[in-house]
Order: sequence, then structure tokens, then C-alpha cells
Amino acid sequence: MEVDLFSGAEAFGGGESRAAGRSGKRGSVYTVSELTRVVLKLLEGGIGEVWVEGELSNCKQQASGHQYFTLKDAGSQLSCVWFAGYGRKNQVLRDGMQVRLQGRMTVYEPRGQYQLKVQQVEAAGTGDLLARFEALKRKLEAEGLFAPERRRVLPKYPGCVALITSPTGAVVRDMLNILGRRAPWVRVLISPVRVQGQGAAREIQGALEELNAARENGLPEPEVVVLARGGGSIEDLWEFNDEKLARAIAASRLPVVSAVGHEVDFTIADFVADLRAPTPSAAAELLVPDTEGVLRDLGVRQGRLDRSIRQQLTAWKGRLDYLGAAGLFGEPRRRLQQGMQELDWAAEALRAAVRSAVLAVRQRVGLLEATVLRHRPDRELAVRHQTVETIRQRMERSMRGGLGLLKGALDRQGVLFGKTVQPGLAACRQRLAEVSGKLRLLDPQRVLERGYSITTDGDGRVLRSAGEVRPGEKIQTRLGDGTLDSVVSE
Repeated sequence: MEVDLFSGAEAFGGGESRAAGRSGKRGSVYTVSELTRVVLKLLEGGIGEVWVEGELSNCKQQASGHQYFTLKDAGSQLSCVWFAGYGRKNQVLRDGMQVRLQGRMTVYEPRGQYQLKVQQVEAAGTGDLLARFEALKRKLEAEGLFAPERRRVLPKYPGCVALITSPTGAVVRDMLNILGRRAPWVRVLISPVRVQGQGAAREIQGALEELNAARENGLPEPEVVVLARGGGSIEDLWEFNDEKLARAIAASRLPVVSAVGHEVDFTIADFVADLRAPTPSAAAELLVPDTEGVLRDLGVRQGRLDRSIRQQLTAWKGRLDYLGAAGLFGEPRRRLQQGMQELDWAAEALRAAVRSAVLAVRQRVGLLEATVLRHRPDRELAVRHQTVETIRQRMERSMRGGLGLLKGALDRQGVLFGKTVQPGLAACRQRLAEVSGKLRLLDPQRVLERGYSITTDGDGRVLRSAGEVRPGEKIQTRLGDGTLDSVVSE
């Protein structure tokens, strides 16, 4: 910008004096102060407010808060002053910074030195960066990534916290110190990344995705993730304005806290995160409660709970005592005791009835067993055989007795027994032999010995037909030399 510093000189005195002065002839003479004021008015009126860009040097900040520095380039330098409270945003300028200044040209009269009275400071190139920042911010906001309703709620008492930050900076030390002091029971996972420079956004995004997949990879899963970085210029923080990183934060399954820069610094990550902390240290304080405060709160709550329980127990005890003393409460107890006694009596009667029934059944079974034993074919045959033998013996005795009596009578009458009775005795003996032979033929045992058998069912009844039994019933077959037990098949 080219400016003619003397284009308005006619306004400050007569033409002759100025002409004389310019020609070297003696005329009206300026004092130093007057000339300085002329220069001041020329600068402020002729130049006024300007934007100028360069590198900072000789930066000094006074106790008053005013900052003094020099703006230079390869060919010249310009003194600058930035008064405290005048357009300031708590920015501290450092030597070597490339900045763009907006201010008014003026003169510091005591020294006769022209300078730039700064009103606004921007890092060089921030105009384009700010435009890109605002464009991305508008785009993501229109997509709903900044909507409050999509933000996840942070756990009140997290057991595991993950920090995505530089492992060597003061940020991680400060956060670990605060977390350890406030909540020593919290487990802290540190995911080391670069937080500045090209490619840092990809590292931060990768660390966030790895933490979201910690459970699938067999690693401890944090309950909340913190993106942490100290303050800096817009260029230093620019990686946190990356669109892919912003979408990764929005898609994170884990809650994300953005703790990037100082309180006055804002990045796209701040708007997308579930919580924005003004500083990393503030994030550590927001994440976990103070242990001492929690213990105090628990003590107060425990006292309240103890008093409430004691009061409730006292009230319940009084209520129970009242009900126990009431007659209406005693009646159910009396009825219950009476019912229990009746139940005992019924149980005893039932046991006696069962014992009596079992005894009767046993007696009946004994009688049936005796009856079965009495009617067993082998025993029945033995009894019948004995009866036949007894009858035979009686008949023989009777016949011998009768013959004896007859022989005696005949002898007394003088009849020869051998000549008259012998034929009759022989006939009787022949008849007796025939009867005995028939009896032997009718003896069941002899029948069995000839190959026949007698079959009975389970009750001892003689079976005369195959239709009298069913498949599965037990039967007994008597043979000439023993018995066989069998089961009827289909």
C-alpha cells in the first residue's frame, strides 16, 4: 500500500512558512512536539486502519497485561502495541509466530516513533482455515451430528477410562495426577498418538476404533474415552477439525469426551463429542467424582438409611405387638392349633386302619395259602392213595375175620374146611386181586408215570382247556417225577 505522507500538509500552517521551510530559508519553525503531532495526524488520517502480516519478535508482556512486540519481514520492521482489554482474547504472543494484525497506525509521541496500535490478531492463513472450519461445521450440523439428543450419557462412576493423547506431554501427567487423586480405583488406559501435524487425525481415529473393538480383541473395554491435547494455534489444533475423525466420534459405541486446547479454543471434535471439557484437567475432574466427597455423601446416606430402617423396624414391631395382643389375632392361632391336633388324631387313626387292613390281608393270604396247600394234587393223591390202602386193609381184615369165623363154624359142625371152603376162599382172593388191579389202574400217580401230566393255574385249579388261561399267566405242570413252572405265551 503506497501512501503519500505529505499530501495533506496545507492544513497545518501557511503556505509561505512551509515553502520557506522546504526551501531552507528561515521562517516559522516547528517544535519537535508540533512536528510529531503533524506526523501523527498524517499517519492516522492518511493510513488509518490497516491489515499487515509478518513475523513476531521481541514479544514482551507487562504486568499491566499490555503486550509489546515487533512485526518484521525480510526488509523492514514495525513496532506494535496491544493493549490489555482492547480486542484481546487471552492470547499470548510468542517470538517467531507468523501473524496477521489489524490495527491503526499512530505515533508514540514521547519517542517520536510510529507504531501499529493492534486491535485484532490472527495466525497467518487463519482466514482460509476459519472458512473451512465454518463450512464443515455447517455441514455436520445439518446432518444432525451436533444434536443434543444423540449424545450418550457418561457413566457416573466409571471403572475404566481411556486417554487418547500424546504419551510425553504435560497433559497426560496432569490428567493421571488428577484421576489418581480423585479416584484411585479407576483403571486408566493410554492410547498414544500424535496430536499435531499431518496424519495425526488418522492416528486418533484408529485409536478410537481400536478402543471400540477392545472386547472383541480380548482387551479391557473402557467405559469412556477422552481425546486430550493442550492449547495451541488454530494450525496446531487443526487435526481435530478432520471430517473423518468427527464421523468416527459420532459413530463410537463408547462415550467420547473432547478435551482439546484451552477454554477459548473450539474444534469440530468438541461439537461432535458427547461432552466438551474446557481443558484436559477439567475433563479429568468431570469424569470421576472426588473420592472424599463420595465417602462423605455415602456416610450421610448411610446415616439416613440407618435411621429410616430403625424407625421402620420400630413401627413394624409396634404393629406386630398390637396384632399379637388382639383377640382376633389369637383366634386363627387357636384354630390352627386345633386343626393340627385333629390332623395328628386323623394320622394316628389312619395308621391304625392301615395296620388292621394289612393284618387282615395277611391273614386272608395265609388262609388262601393253606387252602392251596391242602388242595395240591400231589397231597390230594397221597391222601386218596392212603384212603384206598386203608379200605383195602380193612377189607382184607374183614375177609380174614369172616373166613376165620366161617372156618370155625364149619369145624365145629365137622365139615372138612379143605374140601368145602377152599374153593370159596380162592374165589374171594381172585375177586380181591381184580379189585386191587382196578384200583392200581385208577391211581393218578400211575397215570402220570405212564407219560401223562396234570396242569394247574396260579390258584391251583386243574386246567382242562387251553382257553382257561391268558398269555403271561404262570402255570404248573405235574409229571411222574416232579413239577414244572412255566408262563403262557401268545
